Amino acid sequence: MGYKAKNKQPAPEPLEKKKNANGLSRRAKAKLNKAKSSAPEKKTNKRQHVDEPKKNAKKVKTSKAVEEPEEDLWDNLEIASDDDDDEIDEFDIDEFENSNDEEMEQAEESEQEDDEDEEEQDLFPKAEGNFLGSDSEEEMPLEEEEEGEGDEFDEDELDSDDLAEGEGLDERKSRMIEARAARMAAEAEAELKDQANQDSELEEDERYELPEGDDDELVADITAVSQRMKDIVHVLNDFKKLRHPKSSRQDYVDRLIKDIASYYGYSEFLAEKLFNLFSVSEAIEFFEANEVPRPVTIRTNTLKTRRRDLAQALINRGVNLEPIGKWSKVGLQVFDSQVPIGATPEYLAGHYMLQAASSFLPVMALAPQPNERVLDMASAPGGKTTYIAALQKNTGMVFANDATKDRLKSLIANIHRMGVKNAVVCNYDGREFPKVIGGFDRVLLDAPCSGTGVISKDPGVKLNKTEKDFIDIPFLQKQLILAAIDSVDAKSKTGGYIVYSTCSVTVEENEAVVNYALSKRPNVKLVPTTLDFGREGFVSYRGKSFHPSLKLTRRFYPHVHNMDGFYVAKFKKLDNKYDNVKDESSSGKKNEAEGEEETLAFNDEEDAKYIEESKLNQRKKKGLKK
Repeated sequence: MGYKAKNKQPAPEPLEKKKNANGLSRRAKAKLNKAKSSAPEKKTNKRQHVDEPKKNAKKVKTSKAVEEPEEDLWDNLEIASDDDDDEIDEFDIDEFENSNDEEMEQAEESEQEDDEDEEEQDLFPKAEGNFLGSDSEEEMPLEEEEEGEGDEFDEDELDSDDLAEGEGLDERKSRMIEARAARMAAEAEAELKDQANQDSELEEDERYELPEGDDDELVADITAVSQRMKDIVHVLNDFKKLRHPKSSRQDYVDRLIKDIASYYGYSEFLAEKLFNLFSVSEAIEFFEANEVPRPVTIRTNTLKTRRRDLAQALINRGVNLEPIGKWSKVGLQVFDSQVPIGATPEYLAGHYMLQAASSFLPVMALAPQPNERVLDMASAPGGKTTYIAALQKNTGMVFANDATKDRLKSLIANIHRMGVKNAVVCNYDGREFPKVIGGFDRVLLDAPCSGTGVISKDPGVKLNKTEKDFIDIPFLQKQLILAAIDSVDAKSKTGGYIVYSTCSVTVEENEAVVNYALSKRPNVKLVPTTLDFGREGFVSYRGKSFHPSLKLTRRFYPHVHNMDGFYVAKFKKLDNKYDNVKDESSSGKKNEAEGEEETLAFNDEEDAKYIEESKLNQRKKKGLKK
């Protein structure tokens, strides 16, 4: 035999050697025989203590489980040997002892089953069904199942060691756990109901009662005013439950408006007007948002640069910024800057414009196209005009008009700085525009307003706006919107659109003006603004009903969108001709009205005297002779 063949080892044997018919090795079998010999003695001892309490029965079961031989995996492992001749043949011994082992194991198994049945009867005397539960178990009441929680089972028995040995939960124990969980859930629900009933049955002493006294004394302490506002808001949110019987809802609202006016510095008139626009809680959020300045935003001038390049240049100068949002492709929001954001070389070169985020919206809604003739009726200081020119890529023509001559200086300066070449600056009253020039493809009217949407920028609005302002300003806005509609050419191939916007949140300046335009110009209709965010305009407000299409308009609030309060409406002109009277049925009423006007008309001959007197008085004031 060669050297390699002599030293060649046989293939390694498996770790577990072949076992006898019972599946046990010699060592495990020896332990089992030893345990069998001592089993009768334990059985006699166990039978003597059958009548002991249930807890002793548990201990017996536990001790028996300990005394039973455990099959250790290492007991079955035998070291492989290279010497095959010295190995004892196990199969001869197994055949010799197999018959006796089977008889002893069968006897032991029957004894174990009897013992387990007795222990189960001691632990669960009422459970007599099969494994899946018999009819008697299903009919057993829940109260009987839940009685004696301490006698059910100990949670210590369900530790990780038992589960690791494969002794999972018994079916009956699992049902008891479910019953306990159901009972706890029912108790929790009942407790919640009791608490709700207690809250609904508040006594009069526990309800909030409005303080009495002089208004000056009540608003003297700012801390007390703030707490009272919170209490009143809480009451108004659940008025039926928390109200005091002696006070009406209007009493609570009046007190809250006075506190808001004193706490935030508004006139009571304006505080009430703004308060009525929102729910109680949202109104407080609106007033709080007006005390916080809006984020600083800039608009990239796409005529000279791209937003990415501009952002990188400003970041290199120590400016912390990010895109304003997905809704704008040219806006950037500035958080802080190490240099003045309005004096950087990029600003002076016209790469961006300091502009509020809300001012982007009307131009985005107008969506001017290249080679169009566009009119911006109130254009100063030029943020919207330069944005229109950028969208047109310096093609077509933009008429930048403003009625205030002093504001034209900033308008012209921004037009030059931003590199706009298609703008025409003019100084006319917007109401004269159809006579001056018309036929525009698109018209933008960012109308003068009360400024209730930009209170964070101009706190003076809180006190200097009166009821007269909300009569005169909407009157001017109605005249301007009719002039804007008349200035548009309905036959334009690409346009025929009018956008009306204000930096106000009041209904008198927004929905009321748009509704007036729809009634006076039946040749226009409202169309979607193409702005994918913002709240819908009011269709009805405090008893007033507006045209249903007003829901196409959009409102923006500082506490919701983190920008100035704004309103945007977009019209489409259908025809250049219009009739003031829509229905033939109303023609008779119109004729009657004209007849009344003729009877009530002024007499020019009598008025001539008064006109001459007024002219003479004006000449005297100027120092002129007759």
